[in-house]
Amino acid sequence: MILIVDDSPENIISLKKVLEKNDFEVDTASSGEEALKKILKKSYVLIILDVQMPGMDGFEVAEAVSGYSKAKETAIIFLSAATANVNLITRGYSSGGLDYISKPVDMNILLLKVKTFYRIYEQSRALNEMQKALREEIEFRKEAERKKDEFISIASHELKTPMTSIKGYIQLLEKSLDKNDKETIRARLHKVQNQIEKLNVLIADLLDISKIESGKLKFNKQYFSFDNLLEHLIEVMQQSNPQVKIVKKGSVDGNIFGDEMRIEQVIINFITNAIKYGPDGEEIHINSEIRDNELYFSVKDFGIGMSEEHQQKIFEKFYRIEETSERFQGLGIGLYICQEIIDRHKGKIGAHSVLGEGSEFYFQIPLYSEKEEKKQPQL
Repeated sequence: MILIVDDSPENIISLKKVLEKNDFEVDTASSGEEALKKILKKSYVLIILDVQMPGMDGFEVAEAVSGYSKAKETAIIFLSAATANVNLITRGYSSGGLDYISKPVDMNILLLKVKTFYRIYEQSRALNEMQKALREEIEFRKEAERKKDEFISIASHELKTPMTSIKGYIQLLEKSLDKNDKETIRARLHKVQNQIEKLNVLIADLLDISKIESGKLKFNKQYFSFDNLLEHLIEVMQQSNPQVKIVKKGSVDGNIFGDEMRIEQVIINFITNAIKYGPDGEEIHINSEIRDNELYFSVKDFGIGMSEEHQQKIFEKFYRIEETSERFQGLGIGLYICQEIIDRHKGKIGAHSVLGEGSEFYFQIPLYSEKEEKKQPQL
């Protein structure tokens, strides 16, 4: 938008008419004071400013405008009498003006100057946007590099922990073999097996991340019994964690459509996290039901919970809650993988939590394949 500032109505009318005829948006002010009020409220590409006005003259207006951060990219063209001397022209440039047009105004010259300033403005704005985008891209590279380095450090530590334990137990097993102590051997073999299982989970997560990044995470979707899958998982998880009572609520009759192995992966992650972050001896509640032709599943614990800020980021890749990272192991990729799995099932995943009171993680996915979904009556 262009602002014309002149105390002469005739000048304003003639300039406004020519500029609007050439598709420029125009605003006007009849005094310096009125112009400054408008500049505070609106953004202008160009100000055509009369030098000689009662009250605030054009130079004073220009000096005031130069102090406005809102108008730092606004160009100013002074309108002055043909008799303007060198001192006046010099003052105009020092006040922030970029050009002069003598009165009476040659409209052709005015239009050329206006078009030039508009072109410069557009180029400047495009350059600023490019610079901003480049700065953001550089910051994103830096952040990605930082996260990569952090992840490599965490992964190295997490993989090294079970490997160190396995090495230690094997050394102890060798001593037990010499003594032919079968009970001790059996107990230590069980501990080795647990550490190997942890290693398998870590490696599987790393492979899944690689497949997600390359778009090669495969799914084998078909109809299966969700209740049968859940009953089996609860039985196994309960046996492995006798200190926690797993309470099952609700049921899902019939079969649902999806990748059974991947849905199992999400459920195990939810239950494992609930046991990990809940205090020993507490219950965790598992709920499954049908809602509007969708499977709704949730796992609720009564543990440490998390803040609203963490709830918004918990499904991001490599995200770990700093306060718990020293107490609880993990790569910060389990929930990210879960989100990818549920997204690929056209579903929704989320969490509700209260700091100090516990968390509830949930997902919901369509019961049927997309082809069958279209045939289902809407509830």
